[in-house]
Amino acid sequence: MNTHWNEALTLVAELAHAEGEGNWKDADVAIFPPSLYTRHVFEFIQHAKSGIAVGVQNCASTENGAYTGELSASMLREVGVNAVLIGHSERREYFQESNETLLAKTKLALGAQLTPYFCCGEQLQDRKSEQHKRVVTQQLSTTVLTLSRGDMLKTVIAYEPVWAIGTGETASPEQAQEMHALIRQLIAEAFDQEVAAAVRILYGGSMKPDNANALLSQPDVDGGLIGGASLKAADFSAIIRA
Repeated sequence: MNTHWNEALTLVAELAHAEGEGNWKDADVAIFPPSLYTRHVFEFIQHAKSGIAVGVQNCASTENGAYTGELSASMLREVGVNAVLIGHSERREYFQESNETLLAKTKLALGAQLTPYFCCGEQLQDRKSEQHKRVVTQQLSTTVLTLSRGDMLKTVIAYEPVWAIGTGETASPEQAQEMHALIRQLIAEAFDQEVAAAVRILYGGSMKPDNANALLSQPDVDGGLIGGASLKAADFSAIIRA
């Protein structure tokens, strides 16, 4: 819930300009603005002939009907969205979204031909008590790992060490790699090595220009889910170039 109207459109314009100026050819880039701005952002991106994809930060766990205030995956698809965040740590914590709800959202997103960016990750107390692997395993085993093989291949996983979000703390490259390797192993066990190699696993814990290279150089870190740094076009562009 960042940026007001003029700030949001200015940020998108700056990113589109940076795309034209920078070396983005090896990176796929998606932005997830507040839903209120989605159609306007999509139209701007189209007019600018930009390759940036447009996603949303959430969708409903039901298809349609008397659910005041909700936005269904199919509604979002029709206004130009092609991706959706599901299970972000803030949705889990502040809105008590259960694994059952998140699985329902994932299936509806896939049914609407949206790419789910499914988030998982542990709290600080889980890390300190060495329960982080168990927590992430449980978050995935009851949700995306129950999908069909074809749907798993259409899904992106984002690992969020919650203790490293907005705190200035960052998991070390080695800690990030350990958890990404675990997630890839879980996918291989649920499906096969081919699926595990194909699924993208993003790191979502305070990636910034000064640590992006070290994190992205890890063998199982395929990209980043960028929070605060994405609110500054120069910082986001630097991470994309990394």
